[in-house]
Amino acid sequence: MKQNPDIEVLIVEDDLRIAEIQKRFIEQIAGFQTVGIAASYQEAKTYIDLLQPDLLLLDVYFPDMNGIDLLKETKQQNKQMDVIMITATKEIHKVQEAISIGVFDYIIKPVIFERFKQSLLRYQEFHTKLVELRNENLHVTQKQVDKLLRKEIDRSLSEKAYLPKGIDPLTLEKVLDVLSKVDFGLTAEFVAKEIGVSRTTARRYLEHLMSEEKIAADLAYGTVGRPERVYLVRGASKQHNH
Repeated sequence: MKQNPDIEVLIVEDDLRIAEIQKRFIEQIAGFQTVGIAASYQEAKTYIDLLQPDLLLLDVYFPDMNGIDLLKETKQQNKQMDVIMITATKEIHKVQEAISIGVFDYIIKPVIFERFKQSLLRYQEFHTKLVELRNENLHVTQKQVDKLLRKEIDRSLSEKAYLPKGIDPLTLEKVLDVLSKVDFGLTAEFVAKEIGVSRTTARRYLEHLMSEEKIAADLAYGTVGRPERVYLVRGASKQHNH
């Protein structure tokens, strides 16, 4: 049983600038510690044997190796170590190969901190459960296995990771809440008043939801006769609110 409760991470990345960024990312997440940075196949092999890290952050292309081959090797040697691929490689066959060999996650560069953090926190949850089960007994129930293999990402975390600049998850939630309480279209002005923001801000959030195809828009002809854009949750009826 190791004394250090932190999850030990080895970064395998030949671009030291990127490796340093990853190291700084790790420093911002409690419960993790970088134990080394390997920039070549030989360094990676040596560090894996000597340090026996819990988690490997692994790139695909190196001057002297392919990260997928290192991944295969570590799995064949039955190392008790998990791998998150972090790579610019987007070819579907590489992604599929990495998944079938058994990576915990696959992150495409350039790395967004929120997505990186989400991956590590999910790994932390998995690792904690695994350690608990190991300490409890040698046999597991189906329910325990299901919890261990649960790969779905916490939706709020997931959506937050990809929100564009200027879109706050809490305000977005409020906008959706207002729209979901009625089954007719609402104007940006109405939504703005309901949640206490400016009309421009409300329109920005509504247009974002439109681009995500979470809501639809329609034109309504008000009393003045000038058509006005109204927004409604997809599938709602097309009446409108003045």
